[in-house]
Amino acid sequence: MHRRLVLGFCGPLRGAVERLAARPGDLTVVSPDDPPGAARANVTHRRGHPDDAAAYPDRADLVLIASGDDATNAAAAAAAREAFPDAHLVVHVGLGADAATQARIAAVADRVIDADRALTDRLAELTTGPGAGRLHRLYATLRRIDERLAVVMHDNPDPDAIASALGLVRVADRVGLDADACYFGSISHQENRAMVNLLDLDLVNLDDDGGVSGRYDGVALVDHSRPGVNDGLPADTSVDIVVDHHPPRAPVEGRFVDLRHDIGATSTLLSDYLSRGDVDPGESLATALLFGIRIDTDDFAREVSVADFEAAAWLVSRADLGRLERIESPSMTPEVVETLSRAIRDRDVRGDALASNVGAIRDRDALAQAADRLVSMDGIRIAVVYGFKDGTVYVSGRTRGTDVDLGETLRDALDSIGSAGGHADMAGAQVPLGILGDTDDDSEAALTEVVTEVIAGRLFETLEDATTLLEPGDGSEFAFEFPFEGWGRTADR
Repeated sequence: MHRRLVLGFCGPLRGAVERLAARPGDLTVVSPDDPPGAARANVTHRRGHPDDAAAYPDRADLVLIASGDDATNAAAAAAAREAFPDAHLVVHVGLGADAATQARIAAVADRVIDADRALTDRLAELTTGPGAGRLHRLYATLRRIDERLAVVMHDNPDPDAIASALGLVRVADRVGLDADACYFGSISHQENRAMVNLLDLDLVNLDDDGGVSGRYDGVALVDHSRPGVNDGLPADTSVDIVVDHHPPRAPVEGRFVDLRHDIGATSTLLSDYLSRGDVDPGESLATALLFGIRIDTDDFAREVSVADFEAAAWLVSRADLGRLERIESPSMTPEVVETLSRAIRDRDVRGDALASNVGAIRDRDALAQAADRLVSMDGIRIAVVYGFKDGTVYVSGRTRGTDVDLGETLRDALDSIGSAGGHADMAGAQVPLGILGDTDDDSEAALTEVVTEVIAGRLFETLEDATTLLEPGDGSEFAFEFPFEGWGRTADR
């Protein structure tokens, strides 16, 4: 049984003593006054001075010295070390402690806690610096919105977009503003559906509800930065708030703009707002934000920053890890299997780069999952999978182990005929079918041929200009195993 001893207790550490009292194991408190939690069955109170060894129990594994007088703490630390040479000794020291007293404590303590200084540093962190400034400006912007805010994700949102939108809804609620997490398109990726269903997330589909006009007094964009680009908003929509971690292709306008390209996930930015504002995310939102970070950083292996690790550490104790595991292991849909099969069958491999037109699709998220799998295959470092649906060609790409910036590559190749963007190793694009030329023949074979000629032609031409990776090859060494490890971990951008 773990034996804990508290010698004195001052105001800043009363809460810590109360929490110790609530935990299993024996707790003895030596102090002149009744300690917090003294009525508990596992708490023994001995009246005495903290440095009076005669008041100590026979054994102690952990000793916390927490009187409000530094000289007393120094004397108690020396006495406790002599009485319990093998115990872990934690000693509180205040801001007013002189150098000699601090030295006496440091000589015998395993850990010194300066609670006053920690509080001062925390207050400075919350009230000064870039992070505090961003939060204050965000609050001010939210308070200027009259009644209701639409927090708009990008089309067919991925976990990072969904979690970020819900995070901003929670921040808006903190200042008394009603807000909805909104999206256009569909949520079809099996992990994304599992996330929404298992966490019981409240989302508004703007395709079904007639857009934002007349319904909302303000608009926020999360996980993308321009209205009308990868969302169903009119391009001239006035935007109040933009929070994103993707590098923009053009200037971004908004009353509050937070673009941090060195951060791995937009969910990290929202976690920062919540933690700085001391806003409890609740279990469901914490789980969603943690999942968003993990997906966008590929389990902290891609474009990850210190801030992403810090956000995850803050979230993990608040999340439901059991439900997170269930979200990460959904069943694979037949559409995904079919799309992957066609991507493998119709691949065009040139050196380390693969492009594949899978033709007509029902689930655009299947493209991203196919690209995820193909880029992990032996000999492939760039994988781009594309198909068409409802008059639009959708493109999803992944890279690994190369210095090719896929986001920029797709922009250079396809921005002139559509829209493209994303990260260096994960990107996507959309191109209207009508812009590709003669598509009067509506047979799938004819459309597939036209789409392949334009998309693959532009892609490989751009890659040849950007890199020396592409060398003649027919892809005959292309090999794969099924099922794939980590199936379906990443959603499209």
